[in-house]
Amino acid sequence: MKDFEFKKLYYSISEVSRITGLEQHVLRYWESQFPELNPAKNRAGNRIYTNKDISLVFEIKKLVREEGFTIEGARKALSTKPNGTHVQPSNGEGQEESSDELKKTLIEARGFLEELVQKLTGDA
Repeated sequence: MKDFEFKKLYYSISEVSRITGLEQHVLRYWESQFPELNPAKNRAGNRIYTNKDISLVFEIKKLVREEGFTIEGARKALSTKPNGTHVQPSNGEGQEESSDELKKTLIEARGFLEELVQKLTGDA
């Protein structure tokens, strides 16, 4: 994701729509689906997005539109991101892969490769 620098403290939904390339109804829908995306409202009841909110919108957009996550998968990916788990899309759904599972998979792959080398070199 590109690092965007914003010059204002607060942005209206129409400005965020223009900046992110997303329709306003998509932004409102994502607010209902992602608890982390919760822009404040001014006295008139209009949404006021911060730079943090806009960065989060870009992250959600990347997960959903570029990486193929479903809304639920993107929600899980965002909620697990600070915990240091690895998240990858699978059939459009985000899934967590713990370091223990990854280590087990790598050990199995190593064993398979060692057997293959032995067969190819005639050491078996």
